[in-house]
Amino acid sequence: MKKLLLLTVSIMGLTASAQQVMTPEMLWKLGRVSALGITKDGKSIVYKVSTPNMEENKSASKFYSIPVIGGTATEVTDYAALLNDKYLSADGKWTLTSKEVKVEKVLGKDLYPELDKSNAQVYNGLDYRHWDTWNDGTHNHVGYTKPGDKDKTSFVDIMPNEPYDSPQKPHGGEEDYTWSPDGKSIVYVCKKKAGTEYATSTNTDLYEYNIETKKTLNLTPGNPGYDTAPAYSPQGDLTWLQMKRDGYEADKNDIIVRFKGIDMNLTANWDGTVDSFTWSPDGKKIYFLAATDGTKQLFEVNFPGMTKIAITVRQLTDGVFDINSITGFSGDKIIVERADMNHANEIFSYDLKKKKWAQLSKVNEAAYAGIALSKTEKRYVTTTDGKKMLVWVVLPPNFDAKKKYPTLLYCQGGPQSALTQFYSFRWNFQVMAAQGYIVVAPNRRGMPGHGVEWNEQISKDWGGQVMDDYLSAIDDVAKEPYVDKARLGAVGASYGGYSVFYLAGIHNNRFKTFISHCGVFNLQSMYGTTEEVFFTNWDSGGPYWEKNNAAAQKTYNQFNPINNVDKWNTPILVIQGGIDFRVPIGQGQEAFQAAQLRGIKSRFMLFPEENHWVLKPQNALVWQREFFKWLKETL
Repeated sequence: MKKLLLLTVSIMGLTASAQQVMTPEMLWKLGRVSALGITKDGKSIVYKVSTPNMEENKSASKFYSIPVIGGTATEVTDYAALLNDKYLSADGKWTLTSKEVKVEKVLGKDLYPELDKSNAQVYNGLDYRHWDTWNDGTHNHVGYTKPGDKDKTSFVDIMPNEPYDSPQKPHGGEEDYTWSPDGKSIVYVCKKKAGTEYATSTNTDLYEYNIETKKTLNLTPGNPGYDTAPAYSPQGDLTWLQMKRDGYEADKNDIIVRFKGIDMNLTANWDGTVDSFTWSPDGKKIYFLAATDGTKQLFEVNFPGMTKIAITVRQLTDGVFDINSITGFSGDKIIVERADMNHANEIFSYDLKKKKWAQLSKVNEAAYAGIALSKTEKRYVTTTDGKKMLVWVVLPPNFDAKKKYPTLLYCQGGPQSALTQFYSFRWNFQVMAAQGYIVVAPNRRGMPGHGVEWNEQISKDWGGQVMDDYLSAIDDVAKEPYVDKARLGAVGASYGGYSVFYLAGIHNNRFKTFISHCGVFNLQSMYGTTEEVFFTNWDSGGPYWEKNNAAAQKTYNQFNPINNVDKWNTPILVIQGGIDFRVPIGQGQEAFQAAQLRGIKSRFMLFPEENHWVLKPQNALVWQREFFKWLKETL
């Protein structure tokens, strides 16, 4: 270990004069902090800092330990030795892990070994590709190995020959499996469906595999929606997150505890949806994170067991920030990751008794100290149906109310993703504001944090009330004397990209430019090429060929951006990932081709090896430069 007298990791070369502002280049030198756990003695936090290397086009990671009481960070090498191994069985004989295994024959050379140079792929059902990867017959399987077996040569597969995935693809991880407290069984998340049935369902279940009998039991056969994030209470009660409806990926997410054979829903009567949770050390409470009023905060719910004590949900924190994860506990302190629109993730402690915050890691402190920060304002706008809608307004650094500024309407994706105090390394409001733009970010219909009803109102109504919400937000802010009404733009990705395409046909000359990243342009071809069909079935109302399906026909006709292209008259930048299978490449191609053939100033930016996101540092910097280049040209 070596002491760091000043934690300058990932911020060298970033210090600047007080009047400098954040730039894309500076953004991509910031360290990205993620907490790994609390040390065995409970006195320190171990965390990772990933730093992008622009020349090598990848990131490098270092690991650090810092006391819970604060102080100097220490770089560590064998960080795993400092932490309790939650994947080691109770008797210490086995390590819980996962491995990709070959299960199915779908490749030409698998089917016909003598044709070993064939690259054909043969499928009998959907799920032939997912997110950014073609199905080559391999699947993630949970299993266990002997401790220390890094190569997994002793791997025991508990899902032998099953054409299913655990961890779930594409984004599942170690949160998808856990040991039982006695170490005699493994509980894991899996959607045991294949092909077309897999692509049209969200029905994951929790399965328990007994190490001794080698038998597997479905623990949640009665729930048709998502069952995820299995964990045990200190008293040994199985706990997990559950959504009730099959096919609805943004359903209300509740905390379920199986207590003495009875499933207790602790958040059933709370009007919100849970992101993640962790048990208190004494097993009397569960702490969880959830969106609320444009931020992500810490909540608690008591666990009464079979007593007559009422179940009560309480919000514990409040402020203009997001709490993004819970690391664990040290005495009365809970350790979390926290960010806001001006600051990337850092590690904080929150004293549950004194209600006080303390920042522990300060990886990017020097970088932020050298720049002028943007100002974030919370505004409430009355919608066309008389509701109050939260709108974040981000003002440029050194804002002068006597000047007029070009202004961007930011359209969030999802469509049911929360728009909170997040810090993105692509859609970064700090960088946008620093280039002289006001950012208007409405919590329009479809976003969690404003009640379940508000969250659900966007499904099957993509081009309805939500579009009025967008226009209400920009029209309200545009009344301010410092907003240049002649220089308004709309930008967004995914559903936000759809929003841009749709607004381009209905905006009545409000906007002077548009930017759409991986946006849905043609709802019919989207239905025919996207990989998670359950999503389009739910949000679009069903397939386009069901002529008697009123909801679907409204979606594919009234709410389809392609039907308003004849009204397009505004410059548009279309961005697309080449291996985005969620919103496939044809969506961006169709939009760009329509704009070009209509004689509209337009540009197509393709990232052949990127998916729905842009992950490689150099590509990300090209994205930022082209984004602002386009705005400079058109706004």
